[in-house]
Amino acid sequence: QVQLVESGGGLVQAGGSLRLSCVASGQTFMSVPMGWFRQAPGKERQNVAQFRSWQEDRIYIAESVKGRFTISRDNAKTTLYLQMNNLKPEDTAVYYCAGRPRHFQGSDDSGETYDVWGQGTQVTVSS
Repeated sequence: QVQLVESGGGLVQAGGSLRLSCVASGQTFMSVPMGWFRQAPGKERQNVAQFRSWQEDRIYIAESVKGRFTISRDNAKTTLYLQMNNLKPEDTAVYYCAGRPRHFQGSDDSGETYDVWGQGTQVTVSS
């Protein structure tokens, strides 16, 4: 099995920055961390950013965060990052790191191809 552990959330004022990290451990040959999702109270889960391919750095970024958020990963591709700049109150949510098997290609807004999820980290942006 694979475990994903997120860190880096917190309370920040609007315009501030946070960097989320997601570390994978266990049988990472099965699934690797590739995407960040978020869920605000009363709202559906939203894909924020993801790598479309394990081998290539093809990236999807949601329109609502484009130009403000950046997804990246380490060389081993077992640690995923989300750099969030110019945060807005509407970015407030629980952010989840998600992993999926390496063979999957393409974007997945629904999260259906992701089979491993972290516990989530709270991001709160005050106005």
